[in-house]
Amino acid sequence: MTDAAIEITGLRKTYAPSAKSPAKLALDGVDLTIPAGSIFGLLGPNGAGKSTMINIMAGLVLKSEGSVKIWGFDQDVNPRQSRAAIGVMPQELVLDPFFTPRGALDVQAGLWGVPKSQRRTMELLEMVGLADKADAYARSLSGGMRRRLLLAKALVHSPRVLVLDEPTAGVDIELRNMLWRNVRKLNEQEGTTIILTTHYLEEAQEMCDEIAIIDQGRVITRDTTANLVGRVGAKTLVVTPGGPTAIPPLPEGVSVSERPGGALAFSYDARGMGAGTVLDAIRAGGMTLIDVKTEEADLEDVFLQLTSKAKEPVSAA
Repeated sequence: MTDAAIEITGLRKTYAPSAKSPAKLALDGVDLTIPAGSIFGLLGPNGAGKSTMINIMAGLVLKSEGSVKIWGFDQDVNPRQSRAAIGVMPQELVLDPFFTPRGALDVQAGLWGVPKSQRRTMELLEMVGLADKADAYARSLSGGMRRRLLLAKALVHSPRVLVLDEPTAGVDIELRNMLWRNVRKLNEQEGTTIILTTHYLEEAQEMCDEIAIIDQGRVITRDTTANLVGRVGAKTLVVTPGGPTAIPPLPEGVSVSERPGGALAFSYDARGMGAGTVLDAIRAGGMTLIDVKTEEADLEDVFLQLTSKAKEPVSAA
């Protein structure tokens, strides 16, 4: 057992130039430690370096500089042990169409050196809801079933770290809920560390204990999900007026927009103003109110704010 599931220090990756493109710096000195037993979100826009980092952790891409330890095993010193400690569910639906789910899992387990007596083929198929499709050819499976099979393949060697790369991209709500039930079970009952990349920010906000946001090959922030959301002071007071009325004079920094159904949304920065101040100004203008509710900032606000800052040009001194 180790306190850190993943320890990354000074990680750099530069892709060599080609006839069509110049050299590309994909990772620029990344330092990141992921606690064992956590559900950790790795977020960032397209091209930020997330996939490169995952492929380096999985041993599929060679790093240019730095060190990577997985479950305490240094990739450079103990490459076999470090690779055996991690399982990756890729974003792409890559499966041999002529294998059945049972056969695909058995082959995958054999590649990992799992003895037949220790294989959990049917247990895993049962977990992902494919037991009744165990002997159907993979080419006959729907897209959602293929994605479930990829999860089972990532688990055949019982890895201590499971990476889910955009696991719910393009899947229906039922499959998404099934996937997250299984992920929580793995995390809570078996102590598996989960690393999640996703473009569904509400999903990361719901699932992850901590989140790192990567942009332009660098980690621009890392914190608990609650603390990240708390960094943005944007708040909205949504009121339903009792009838047609003019917008009252508002304190500086408060903006208003109209919502469907006649509701009005008053946006303000909660770090310098309370909801009572906004509400007092609304009432002072003679507006009668039927309903009042507040809306907090979410992870999407944080993500957009931080990634836009990372792209701002640095001014000359």
